[in-house]
Amino acid sequence: MPGALDGVRVLDLSRVLAGPWSTQILADLGAEVIKVERPGAGDDTRSWGPPFVEREDGHRDAAYYFVANRNKRSVALDISQPEGQAAVRQLASTCHILVENFKVGGLAAYGLDYDSLKSVNPALVYCSVTGFGQSGPYAPRAGYDFLIQGMSGLMSITGQPDGSPGAEAIKVGVATVDLSAGLYATIGILAALRHAERTGEGQHVDISLLDCQVSLLANQSQNYLVTGQPPQRLGNAHPNVVPYQVFAVADGHLILAVGNDGQFRRFCQVADIAALADDPRYTSNAARVENRDTLIAALKPVMAKRPAAQWTAQLEAAGVPCGPINTLDQVFDDAHIQARKMRVEMPLGDGDSHIPLVANPLRLSRTPPSYRQAPPRLGEHTLAVLAEIERHPDHTLSKDNE
Repeated sequence: MPGALDGVRVLDLSRVLAGPWSTQILADLGAEVIKVERPGAGDDTRSWGPPFVEREDGHRDAAYYFVANRNKRSVALDISQPEGQAAVRQLASTCHILVENFKVGGLAAYGLDYDSLKSVNPALVYCSVTGFGQSGPYAPRAGYDFLIQGMSGLMSITGQPDGSPGAEAIKVGVATVDLSAGLYATIGILAALRHAERTGEGQHVDISLLDCQVSLLANQSQNYLVTGQPPQRLGNAHPNVVPYQVFAVADGHLILAVGNDGQFRRFCQVADIAALADDPRYTSNAARVENRDTLIAALKPVMAKRPAAQWTAQLEAAGVPCGPINTLDQVFDDAHIQARKMRVEMPLGDGDSHIPLVANPLRLSRTPPSYRQAPPRLGEHTLAVLAEIERHPDHTLSKDNE
């Protein structure tokens, strides 16, 4: 069955993670994605190893590259040269979407900026992903995930509280800024594509890593805007809900996530501390937040008496959310993850070798994501794509390829 975006063509001038994450989502949903890379080097992430994935033909790319580049065709073009610029311009004239993450103004020197390309394709949805956006005093700066985690305030609320062992601002263990920017880019692209389909008018989608991460501070930023007080690091505790954190248990650690007063009462019954649920200091979530320190001090020795499996079985039976802190081997061995088919295997070339990849989490009943091609070798499709341009040098979007 055709994918949701079957017939949509995407020109991907992005590299590393935020842009490629977005274009992979589009590709998984059926779009044709042409990835333009630098000859001889390619996407930066091809060299971001070890670990590396060895191909049957002797080529190897870092595992990092395989995260965000399946279902794409790779074309090696030198856009600093007139021939490369002309090829990109031709490709852009046939595409519905273009995604790039060059520094602000970087593509204007090559005549590949939005204003230049909309003259050859007025319906083009042109998405720019940068550290700080197309405007503002920081616009010329380069932006990287780690820097934005610090500048956005995310690291100021991540880590152990001041005065406790190991207290310092800590980054999140995955490039959450890049990934969230990729998701926002996809949302913006699809909204702009809908507008283009209705009106024939494309537009420039301006995605800033900093903007995206500031928006994702959610309740933490809203807490600050309401109170004027910057939130502090709480380790694994929650600023607005108690008890909602990690506890040491008899054989390790367990996450307890009590989200309402009814759950707290049931937790207290399971924990044999039912009287605590009637204590005026703890009867409501607001009271528990106010008296966090005394409540957590009372709960720690209680939680330490039973092993994680016993707590999990008893609390789940009572409808109290809880769960383990899994390592990645435990994640992919988990029966639920396996039932949801969150690991997929794709052929890696013409031989028998396969590459394991993380599946797209979207579940669509009629047009689900598909896995058509493993991440390509650098320039694997250059000749084929250039031949298409040669055969149709004046080709523009038409009903035949929509």
